[in-house]
This record gives sequence, C-alpha cells and structure tokens, in this order.
Amino acid sequence: MTQQPETIAERLQGAFDSLTRAERQLADSLLQNYPVSGLASITQVAKAAEVSTPTVVRMVQKLGFSGFPDFQNALRRELEAQISDPISKHDTWVESAPDAHILNRFTDAVMGNIRQTLTQIDPEQFDRACEMLAETDHSVMVVGGRITRALADYFFMHMQVARPGVTHIQSMSNAWVHYLLEIKPGDIVVIFDVRRYENSTLRMAKMAREKGARIILFTDQWRSPVHEFADVTFCGRITVPSAWDSSATLMLIIEAMIAQVQEHTWDITRQRMEELEGMFDRTRFFRKFT
Repeated sequence: MTQQPETIAERLQGAFDSLTRAERQLADSLLQNYPVSGLASITQVAKAAEVSTPTVVRMVQKLGFSGFPDFQNALRRELEAQISDPISKHDTWVESAPDAHILNRFTDAVMGNIRQTLTQIDPEQFDRACEMLAETDHSVMVVGGRITRALADYFFMHMQVARPGVTHIQSMSNAWVHYLLEIKPGDIVVIFDVRRYENSTLRMAKMAREKGARIILFTDQWRSPVHEFADVTFCGRITVPSAWDSSATLMLIIEAMIAQVQEHTWDITRQRMEELEGMFDRTRFFRKFT
C-alpha cells in the first residue's frame, strides 16, 4: 500500500517531545499560521519565534531536511496542494495514474489515509471531545462548508437524537451571525473545514471563541486556520486519485465519536430514541412489513 508523505505539521507534532525548549518555541510559532509562517526568510522566522537562526537550522535538520531552503521547498509544495482546484488536482492524478483499476487505486489511497490519520490522533483528545459533546448542560452547534456541510448534516442528525440542545448552522446561510446570539460560555461549536478554507468559517470561529465557546475542529492534514481557536482538532488525510478530496477518514472519526457520545449519554439517548420511534409510527414515516 502506498503511504503518502507526512506534512511538515505532522512531523513537527511527532517530533515535539524530542525538541529542545527553543525548538519547541519555534515549532509553536510555525504552527500558529501554518504553512505561511515558514515561508519568510530564515531571519524573519527566527525573529517571529524569538529564537536564533542556528536554532531554525538545527530544527529543520531534525525534521529530515538538508537545510532551510529544502524545508521551504516542501512547505511551498504543501501550500500548492492546499490551494489547488479540482481541475488541476485531476490533471496531476492523470499524469501519474497507475495502471490498476480505479477501485483498487482509490481504496488503496483511502486505506492509507486512514492508517496515517489514526497514527496522528491522540486517544485522550478524542475522549475529551466526546466528553465535551456529552455535557447536556451545554449546547452544541454544528457547521460545515461548501463540501463539508454533508458531514456536518450527518453529524448533526445523529447528535440531535443522542442528546438535546443541538443546532445545525446552515453553512450557505448569510444569517449565521444570528446563531452567535445563542452561544453561552462553555457551549460547543463543531466545525468542519477542509482546504480552500472558507473565510466566513474562520470569522465565525473567532467570534464564537470570543463568546466563550469551545471549538471542536474537523479538518485536513494541512489544518484549517480555525485551528488557532480550536480546543480539539482532528486532522484527516483527504487526498485520493480524484479531482475531489475524500471524506472517508473524517467520516470514520465522526462515526466513532457518535458511538462514544451515545455511550456517555445512553440513558438520555435511549429515551429520545424510543420517543422518536413512537412519533415515526404515528406519522407512518417508514414503511413496515408485517
């Protein structure tokens, strides 16, 4: 199975424990506005992190690069991948497409994405997010973007059954600001945002954070700028042999999360499910075979 290379952000996170204090300070600085923060001159990068230029050189070498120019070349390739549109992504895949059938190539890519994503997920962070979502004394708001609104809708539908106080902020609505009126300190906002990150989503995250909301972010391997305001971030790898990105990895994470939240809230969830089924029966919503 072909394994996709790690992003520099993933390398930084993986190597964090082995870095010196100054190198950790540099890593934090680079991740704050990643990947743009690493594209300035070496002097500017060092100054922004309040470290020396030799510290920058040493850390990029620890990450496996021959030097700072090599490090920046890798960052530029990542940035190009982030902003590439569906047509250019398709052309890239066509030029390098293997002879194997698309079903095999696509499955291979998705399984590789899942494997690599799972190595990056901290189980304690996952458990923390589930516990946050199970706090029924706090409301939950869910929002997605142009593409990820399908994931947001799926997550919302299940979470709404599991617990009360869940709202779906319609991503295409120009009235999303109105939802901010309802946010109270401690409430949770679940945000889905992948590359070609949406400006309105970033603004909403910032404003929600200012009101005391806690944010759970689902994003890609390059990390949405919303990461700056998130309490918990899940990065799913999304690249596949297609003009479109894959949602399979993020879907895996949210389905596992739905299952865990239901375990935490099962007494409430069971009662809500029974009541919902009773209403379905009364409305004859589903066809029954007797």
